[in-house]
Amino acid sequence: MNLSRLPAVRRAQDPDAPAVGDDANGRLSNAAFDDLIDDYARHFAGRGVGRGDVVAVKLPNRAELVVAMFAAWRVGAALTPVNPALTAVETGYQLKDSRAKLVIVEATAPHGELPDSAAVLTLDELAGRAPDADLPSTPADLDAGLDDLALVVYTSGTTGRPKGVELTHGNIDAMTAAMVESMKLTADDHSLLILPLFHVNGIIVSVLSPLRAGGRATIVGRFSARNFFAAVEAARPTYFSAVPAIYAMLANLPPEVRPDTSSLRVVICGAAPMPPQLIKAVEQRYGVKLVEGYGLSEASCASTANPVDGVRKPGTVGLPLPGQSVAIMGRDGRLVTDGGVGEVVISGSTVMRGYLGRPEETAKTIRDGWLHTGDIGRLDEDGYLVLVDRVKDMIIRGGENIYPKEIETVLHDHPGVLEAAVVGRPDEVMGEIPVAFVSVREGAGPSVAEVGEFLAARLAPCKIPDEIVIVPEVPKNPVGKIDKPALRRRLSERQLSRAAALRHNM
Repeated sequence: MNLSRLPAVRRAQDPDAPAVGDDANGRLSNAAFDDLIDDYARHFAGRGVGRGDVVAVKLPNRAELVVAMFAAWRVGAALTPVNPALTAVETGYQLKDSRAKLVIVEATAPHGELPDSAAVLTLDELAGRAPDADLPSTPADLDAGLDDLALVVYTSGTTGRPKGVELTHGNIDAMTAAMVESMKLTADDHSLLILPLFHVNGIIVSVLSPLRAGGRATIVGRFSARNFFAAVEAARPTYFSAVPAIYAMLANLPPEVRPDTSSLRVVICGAAPMPPQLIKAVEQRYGVKLVEGYGLSEASCASTANPVDGVRKPGTVGLPLPGQSVAIMGRDGRLVTDGGVGEVVISGSTVMRGYLGRPEETAKTIRDGWLHTGDIGRLDEDGYLVLVDRVKDMIIRGGENIYPKEIETVLHDHPGVLEAAVVGRPDEVMGEIPVAFVSVREGAGPSVAEVGEFLAARLAPCKIPDEIVIVPEVPKNPVGKIDKPALRRRLSERQLSRAAALRHNM
């Protein structure tokens, strides 16, 4: 199914049923949603946007971003969502790399903040009278476009310049169908979107999947731990999707916070592995069922998940989703079938078309039909995926392979530890040595010495971090994942500063 037709289909089935809502627009019915999409599409067509073009949207979380996405699809174009926090230089890079023909913004930006490579439309302009532009007839023109580009989602750029992940309408069709089946979504489901809409998780899990199932979505602006449950109680959603950092903040709220969570059928965690201890804390405190999954933008969002109804195994990221194969591959290129550790590889109709304009990098990532994730993992006896670490995060200390995730898991066992991240620091003798960054719970913070003693009783000496740094908060990237490159840069800058001070004193 080409989801560009979805709003019109929903309208025909039940024009008055709710579709999408937010604080600024209230609740849009299927009919109002479809009308707004049509207006936007005519604005786009009037600016010469058509099949094969790209529309960029630089907006915070609000319903207009979803409207713009469907409007771009209605004229046969693709959408690239831009993180609204990006600088002018970063924005310019994404617009030029994606060859965006048009960019949607909240208001006219000061001169120099947007490049001249794309025309600009503001929300005020889009709210004005739409031109009498012709739109492609549906479904004939667009049903043939399942191989056409739908989204260009940019990676976080932790290893260099961000890359545009090309997702087709076929990818999105397969991904949303799998989400509906695995999450058992129905017309009664109502998602509360709190993750950023410039990321594929927010688009797929919290918007497109419930809409496909006949349900609806409510969009929340910037996440606030203290205000979050007020939004839950007001909207009465059946589920939401979040990242471990958000769940850690919710678990650390004051004891007197006791919200009504009875509307929630399930809550979802993705983007990064979640410590089993945190899963237990969230479930017990808030009386919810937490399902952890795993995926990446290159596979359209999710590839595994613990079952909503069935055996959930904390410490794993679940079973392969419908339509996807997940396997472990050794360094020799052969699949590992004995439960051993290797690289996680994925195949199926959700795998991206490629990296935009980067055929060589695409060829390195997709080989012989397998998407190479760069994650190290294993499959347990029941086929559940256990993530061991990222290939690039592995620390080699004197020839010994050390997986930071193992150390982080032990750190999370300490009742006073809120978040933890372990990275490698270059060492002239050992090659690399682990350094732990730890944030602690308010009023229950252990000292560096206490954390060190805790680790020493539970880990082999080679795995003990050479240094433990207590920080107010472990840094995150825009998607909410712990930003290990930032921690490595911090260590590098500190080493350079120490070297400069040493030279000064000589």
